[in-house]
Amino acid sequence: MKFCVIIPDGMADYKLDKLSGRTPMDAARTPNMDNISSNGVMGLVNTIPKKFSPGSDVACLSVLGYNPEDCYTGRAPLESVSLGIELGENDLAVRCNLITATDGILTDFSAGHVSDKEATLIMSILNEKLAGRDVKFYAGTSYRNIMIYSGSDAIEAKCIPPHDIIGKSITKNLPKGKGSEILFELMRDSFHLLENHEVNAVRTDLGENPANMIWLWGQGKRPTLTPFEELYGISGAVITGVDLLRGLATYIGWNIIEVPGATAYLDTDYDAKAQYAIEALETHDLVLVHIEAPDEAGHEGNTHEKIRAIENIDKKIVGPVLDALNKYDDFRILVLPDHYTPISKRTHTSDPVPFAIYGSNSENKSNLAFSELNAGQTGVKVKKGHELMGQFIEGKIS
Repeated sequence: MKFCVIIPDGMADYKLDKLSGRTPMDAARTPNMDNISSNGVMGLVNTIPKKFSPGSDVACLSVLGYNPEDCYTGRAPLESVSLGIELGENDLAVRCNLITATDGILTDFSAGHVSDKEATLIMSILNEKLAGRDVKFYAGTSYRNIMIYSGSDAIEAKCIPPHDIIGKSITKNLPKGKGSEILFELMRDSFHLLENHEVNAVRTDLGENPANMIWLWGQGKRPTLTPFEELYGISGAVITGVDLLRGLATYIGWNIIEVPGATAYLDTDYDAKAQYAIEALETHDLVLVHIEAPDEAGHEGNTHEKIRAIENIDKKIVGPVLDALNKYDDFRILVLPDHYTPISKRTHTSDPVPFAIYGSNSENKSNLAFSELNAGQTGVKVKKGHELMGQFIEGKIS
């Protein structure tokens, strides 16, 4: 049996007036996803348990079959392992976004999608000027970087994700609680250090948003996750452009398939992701393909780009992968966004997401196109998101 999971990150959305009351999923041309949903099972799944903030860290743990209530410690430690960072027992990993701050307002949570090269340079500057015995910075991918804190003073502060406060006051949304002053001082000092630095002078001259401040959040210590094969009896591999999914794959014992041109942005190479996924299916039981583009478009509030990303995923990834799966005697494919990233909000929400499953032995048919509304009308609902993976593998959803 071959399995494939395709996650168009943040694809789910709300109805928009500019789309005549449709969602981007409704408006997009998605014949392949519609084929999966109409000829298979479609429903809703809660990927964000109560009391958890909506994000890909919690949602993807659920999709992979792990209960966040049992194993979630924070986003940053999941990303750290993908960068080769060995976390000690007392080390605290902290997500370190490069952002654009303008007159006290967080205007861009990604600093104009700063390049990897520029981000690496900025992390080296931070290590030279701000790091010490207890603090070290590590370059990740674009604006997504990591800080490791190993000090004796505990940091238990509540931190707000920067994508939740686009266009809002920085001062009103700083970390709060025990140890927050440690994070605040680093964030404040980073602005003084980076505001007029040469790397940002060049970006400004080019009309690009400067990476003039760090935003610290998503902190946590090293988690413990049972290997996927031990839980479900099958091997797995992931194709993604983001460190979060690479880190999760590392913790659960999956292979990471590196794909040239996988940028974790709107310009990612969809065709290459599909081709590498098809090849990976030959040697793995389950292959997960994660595509960040719809989420990025949602954060930017860009309806056109979100629809285009959804259509690219359907045409260039879902279609070819489904064709390849049909060559196997037994297979199942699952398509679902990890969470909502509504255009109107430009951040994540906790709404149950639509999912669709089709396989070589599918008997039940929804006869409906893949959409948020249609998924809610089937009566199929998985209340505990981490249970979906087991049901998918066992073929027990109906």
